[in-house]
Amino acid sequence: MDAPVSVPTNERLVEWTANCREAPRLDQYLVAAFSEFSRSVVQRLIDAGGVLVNDKPTKASYRVRQGDRIRIEKPEPAHPIPVAEDIPLDILYEDEYLAAVNKPADMVVHPAKGHWSGTLVNALRFHFGQLSGVNGDYRAGIVHRLDRDTSGVILIAKEEQTHRDLSQLFEQRKIFKEYVALTAGVLDRDSDYIEGRIAHHPYDRVKMIVSADETDDGKEALSYYEVIERFRGFSYCRIQPRTGRTHQIRVHLASIGCPVLADKVYSGRDRLYLSDLVPGLESARDELLLSRQALHAYRLRLRHPRRGTILDLEAPLPPEFQKTLAALRQYRAR
Repeated sequence: MDAPVSVPTNERLVEWTANCREAPRLDQYLVAAFSEFSRSVVQRLIDAGGVLVNDKPTKASYRVRQGDRIRIEKPEPAHPIPVAEDIPLDILYEDEYLAAVNKPADMVVHPAKGHWSGTLVNALRFHFGQLSGVNGDYRAGIVHRLDRDTSGVILIAKEEQTHRDLSQLFEQRKIFKEYVALTAGVLDRDSDYIEGRIAHHPYDRVKMIVSADETDDGKEALSYYEVIERFRGFSYCRIQPRTGRTHQIRVHLASIGCPVLADKVYSGRDRLYLSDLVPGLESARDELLLSRQALHAYRLRLRHPRRGTILDLEAPLPPEFQKTLAALRQYRAR
């Protein structure tokens, strides 16, 4: 899932006070803060003494604590600053302080390893004359994130104070978030919550897991869900994550045997065909319904940090999501 970015600067020499509830490893903390750099780059920087914690060099395994003073001299970027690209955007809301965009699937939020163009930041630079620089050029305007293949509403900050205010609202869990998902498997209860610490997979660097091991890097996570509609072998549900952990909804649903549909990492398949719903379907009638995970950030509700008004922002279901729902209703109704 999508946690707020926390390091407030775009300078090469960075100093700040850590504000974290947990105690993450230093290398993981810095990779999350500076995602334009790989973990190996961060580890080399730490090993070379380029990172000081409380004015002293330390190891990559050091656990960052609330109030630690961190100083880092970032290495020269290996790629140029993101340029404006004329990529169409569905803008749901805009004023002089912030905007809300309906991010499409298959779009990376900001430039990072392997994705130096075609990102949401490239599109934002084209569509908006001003973006917050709190998190640097690589993440201009970005307050929180969505996974590449998750579509839906995402907030954009246009100026620095609004960015800080929004980050604080996320940190204090004062922004209501609602997603909708299609799952492979039928959720037993009409509504329930999933509570489980989310940690990095011990062998697969792409995956997260629900872990009961108090010695790993796991963080407490809580998700509420409500079934909207059931089908034979599938469910359509809404989810309200109360925390913002990496892959939270995807990991939580997979942990109860109902992974998000077409989520390759957690369900093993990255697409859904009509023939998957209709056994024995003639090949001439087959069609691709989904080619990405069926997870959509449907709604954000918050108090505008500068105007004080309530913003209730909704992103309509993408066409492929609607098409899959129609097929489920036709061929897999209970």
